[in-house]
Amino acid sequence: MPTAHILSQGDEVVTGQVVDTNAAWLATRLIDLGFDVVGHAAVPDRLPDLVAALRRVAGEADLVVCTGGLGPTADDLTAEAVAGAFGRPLIFDVVAMAAIEARYAAVGRPMPEANRKQAWLPEGCVRIDNAWGTAPGFGLAAGVAWLAFLPGVPREMRPMFDERVVPGLHERFSLRPGRLVTVRTIGIAEAEIQERLRDLPMPEGVALGFRTTLPENHVKLRTHSDISDEVLRDLARQVVQRLGSSVFTVEGVGAEAGGGSFPEVLGRTLLARGETVAVAESCTGGRLAAALTGVAGASAWFLEGRVTYANEAKVRLGVSADMLAAVGAVSEEVARSLAESIRAKSGATYGLATTGIAGPGGGSEEKPVGTVWLALAGPQGTTARRIRLPGDRDRVQQLAAAGAMDLLRRQLDFTPPHPPDRSPP
Repeated sequence: MPTAHILSQGDEVVTGQVVDTNAAWLATRLIDLGFDVVGHAAVPDRLPDLVAALRRVAGEADLVVCTGGLGPTADDLTAEAVAGAFGRPLIFDVVAMAAIEARYAAVGRPMPEANRKQAWLPEGCVRIDNAWGTAPGFGLAAGVAWLAFLPGVPREMRPMFDERVVPGLHERFSLRPGRLVTVRTIGIAEAEIQERLRDLPMPEGVALGFRTTLPENHVKLRTHSDISDEVLRDLARQVVQRLGSSVFTVEGVGAEAGGGSFPEVLGRTLLARGETVAVAESCTGGRLAAALTGVAGASAWFLEGRVTYANEAKVRLGVSADMLAAVGAVSEEVARSLAESIRAKSGATYGLATTGIAGPGGGSEEKPVGTVWLALAGPQGTTARRIRLPGDRDRVQQLAAAGAMDLLRRQLDFTPPHPPDRSPP
């Protein structure tokens, strides 16, 4: 398996002003292609540091992908660093210059003189044309590596990598992509997942990993290319059996359950059943509706959402003022009334509701910060659940919205998707 290193350039990346999403995206793509990613590094906009970093990574991996530093400003130093690191003087590329001029002409703007800098490329490099911005990339061989240099702007870097770089990688390297099976769960802690899978026999050539992307926890089975479908399906089945009802979908093996995020799978289930949902939110402040309507095609199964944050808003929806005075907004009775009222007013199959204390203030000994009541009203009646969530306001709201969706999922009676015994014909 060929090795790859990712090098990100920029003071803003090193200092944390910008999250390095490029490295995460590239690592995923490279692994999918069949590379072993052996390192990530971030380098500030200082020429000596860049030169030293390039020389080092060129001797450590078969492929280096470098992002950033190709712009027109004084702190864009990638081309100069390559010239210094590998003894390749910069040569003016007339084709690159024409493309930059044409891009400005297409939007009716004069090209700043500073952009001429972007047409100076290292001698002997392969130009990587940029149809999504002004900065051309380039590739070259140095040390033991092939190095590809791309802009740092993600909307330019990603299509350039996929459309310009990947075809060349297939020509340069013998790539044998492995397999990735992802078992996606909700409502179970990462530590508990690890404990349930602690003694799971792992065949040679399969790596077990975990990933948290709130509110989900994922189990990842990454395999070498020579692992058989039968072995992979059997392993996935064992994981699902051990994790039980917390599993809501499996991706990457056989006839999948469809894959996707928790709201996507939930929406697909409602659509298949011809059922709909509406939500009434207090402590989640619209995050539940946002999660559900973030799914493409949600209009087929999501009817409406109301943020009934103040008590007056709850009363307008249908909650009794006397009830609010007697038990308070954060209570089972109010959660049930919210769910039933939004279901009745919207005509949805299901009404979901949240009410709680997201913090940081507002808690009490009886109802501490993080106390949330969830309720679901549907054809089988109304159910409610009290949960206590840790963390700051953002985390409490996010997990409360996920808890409400999980209440609906369990009402819909998802069955854990066991991978089939064989692939479909």
